[in-house]
Amino acid sequence: MIHEILPPDVVSVTDAELGLDELAVVAAMYPVEAEQISNAVASRRADFAWARACAREAMTRLGSPVGPIVRGGKGMPVWPPGVVGTLTHTDGLRAAALGSAGRVRSLGVDVEPHEPLAAGVLDAVSLPEEAAWVRAVGVELPSVHWDKLLFTAKEATYKAWFPLTRRWLGFADAHVTLVPDPPRGGAHAGANDRAYGRDSADNKHDNNDDDNSSHTVFAGALRSRILVDPRAIDGGPDLVEFHGRWVVRDGYVASAIVLRPAGLDSVGP
Repeated sequence: MIHEILPPDVVSVTDAELGLDELAVVAAMYPVEAEQISNAVASRRADFAWARACAREAMTRLGSPVGPIVRGGKGMPVWPPGVVGTLTHTDGLRAAALGSAGRVRSLGVDVEPHEPLAAGVLDAVSLPEEAAWVRAVGVELPSVHWDKLLFTAKEATYKAWFPLTRRWLGFADAHVTLVPDPPRGGAHAGANDRAYGRDSADNKHDNNDDDNSSHTVFAGALRSRILVDPRAIDGGPDLVEFHGRWVVRDGYVASAIVLRPAGLDSVGP
């Protein structure tokens, strides 16, 4: 599902693509990686190892040398020279997305189960106007858990922000706007009708359809406007506004942000 919200020059890999078992993935960690995660519980070690296995496969597909991916400040992955990337993991899914530093300035991807946030969490992770919008759109389009979608957009924003600033970005420090794609006509109208609240967002579509886009339940664009000092430390333009994509599919919700270097337009799928 992640590749659906990323441009073609960003490579994404999920754990399901690797064909490996967990013991092999954990054993394949570099010693420096294993040392960093040695005191964590088994489930945390597994997530750490799977995400890095996905990243190394993505490096291979990019044609980049494969090596260890250690944790830097605030847990930020430290990528080899020439590579820009992001990691994500949640129940049942681990993934990485990588691009060439010549074409990608920063990346942020977050995936979560498509289910509501716990009671009270929405107000803790959103601005008042964002929370009001989530509640209103949930009445109009109830097949999407908009609170969880907003959360993934906030997380993707932070992941794209931190490598370029080394500064914290709180939930109230960016204003996120989520824009649903309009229903499409033709062969895909039925799937999009379901997305617009006329069927469950977890509806299973025809598995014989060769066009993977027909399996998308709901998708759209996101805009994240930074409300704090936007200065970056990489010498690039100020981080005033991020643009990206989001999707709800197969029981998950995902948001992705791709920042381009100066002179390259932001490109979506």
